[in-house]
Amino acid sequence: MRIVKGAWAGRDLVSPGARVRASAEHVRDCWLTLLARSLPGARVLDLFAGSGALGLEALSRGAASADFVENGPASLHSLKANVASFRVRDRARIFKLDAIPFVEALDAGAYDIAFADPPYGSRKADRIVRHWLAVPFARILSVEHAADHPLPGKGKIYDFEETRLTIFKAR
Repeated sequence: MRIVKGAWAGRDLVSPGARVRASAEHVRDCWLTLLARSLPGARVLDLFAGSGALGLEALSRGAASADFVENGPASLHSLKANVASFRVRDRARIFKLDAIPFVEALDAGAYDIAFADPPYGSRKADRIVRHWLAVPFARILSVEHAADHPLPGKGKIYDFEETRLTIFKAR
């Protein structure tokens, strides 16, 4: 895994291992490119952060700050290593928490962009989206999920083989 574009393009990331499904590089690149206009100066939230690839890619492309939410031990280890390696401790915060109660405690407008990449096959994406529909904790919520798993609400859909990105924008 590596950063695809921006200030850190080509830099490698520490991976949490084979047990964690990371976003495919081409999907991550398209995902961040779709949000490129909103990234400069953005406050970003990376839910189910894993290695932190999404949040770090956002920082590489101009986001002002990134908060990472992760509670898996292997993922936390790689996430902390990546934040240290990229020397962004002053622009990044790591929360060792479950993503669902974390977002349920947020107020509307807490972030500019939120990324969510929960485990496929779980209903965690549905819970995140339902809460966002009630309390839009970010101007933009973008979710990676299985292509055969429709989410509640109306977002813009982008398909990549078995993967789907759905991007929701607050009104």
